[in-house]
Amino acid sequence: MTSTDSTPKVDEASGGKPMGTARGVLKTMRPRQWVKNVLVFAAPFVGGGLFDGPVLINCLVAFAAFSLAASGVYLVNDALDVESDRVHPTKCKRPIAAGIVPVTLAYGVAAVLFLGAIALSLLATWQLVVVLAVYVVVQLAYCVWLKHQPVLDICIVASGFLLRSIAGGVATGIALSQWFLLVAGFGSLFMVAGKRYAEMMVAESTGAKIRKSLESYSSSYLRYIWSLSATVMITTYSLWAFEIRETQNNTIWSVISIVPFVIAVLRYSVDVDRGTGGEPEEIALGDRVLQVLAIVWVAMLTLAVYA
Repeated sequence: MTSTDSTPKVDEASGGKPMGTARGVLKTMRPRQWVKNVLVFAAPFVGGGLFDGPVLINCLVAFAAFSLAASGVYLVNDALDVESDRVHPTKCKRPIAAGIVPVTLAYGVAAVLFLGAIALSLLATWQLVVVLAVYVVVQLAYCVWLKHQPVLDICIVASGFLLRSIAGGVATGIALSQWFLLVAGFGSLFMVAGKRYAEMMVAESTGAKIRKSLESYSSSYLRYIWSLSATVMITTYSLWAFEIRETQNNTIWSVISIVPFVIAVLRYSVDVDRGTGGEPEEIALGDRVLQVLAIVWVAMLTLAVYA
């Protein structure tokens, strides 16, 4: 009789040792993904108060709280997807799927991270606690069910970026521009649609079943989503730039920042169009031209707000 035991095998490289397990937990927490949480600094930065002591401290608290919460979500997600990850061409190497990290341990560490994130956010404002709690609940709902629902899966992932942007404002008491929120929302949708497009390309080339919701998408539909999102994002950013000009003594720098912003979006779109936008942080960290554009863009916004 063929055994159907689904108990994960311990990776020989780790030998089941505590140190190997600890490294596996840390890897599953995805510290490289914490770069996404810099969005909490966006609203205070543009609001002109980022470098005030209390504001900066609350931003750092929000950054740390969202980093812990996001890592907890990754642990839960990988624990739930352990079986499907084992047949995935690349996700099979994830610590939980590879048997380095036990599923029960992943859930336990996730619970500790969630509690730590909420406790940490209490150091800032109660509004940050609410935003963080909404983020955790929505992301867990995504892990359990919503990731399999077409359209909703894209919107839920995009909402995570938007909630990070909102968190920076509520943690510091800085008002959020309506244009800023639209830029954050449609920018998130743009990146997530690009990620799904990349996953579809991988599924078509390898025959692997990446995720159930992809069965309801076509490449033309995903291209439509990210092109529409890019259009709205550029439009709302331009309106936001003009709003900054009006509120910052008519400085021209915010308007000039539209140029590197648009070029950066077009540059990133090249990767999306090639189907290599599956990991936005890897594109950002590996594309030198994109990094230069980002530096120029931030420099112009800095001159617009702080000069």
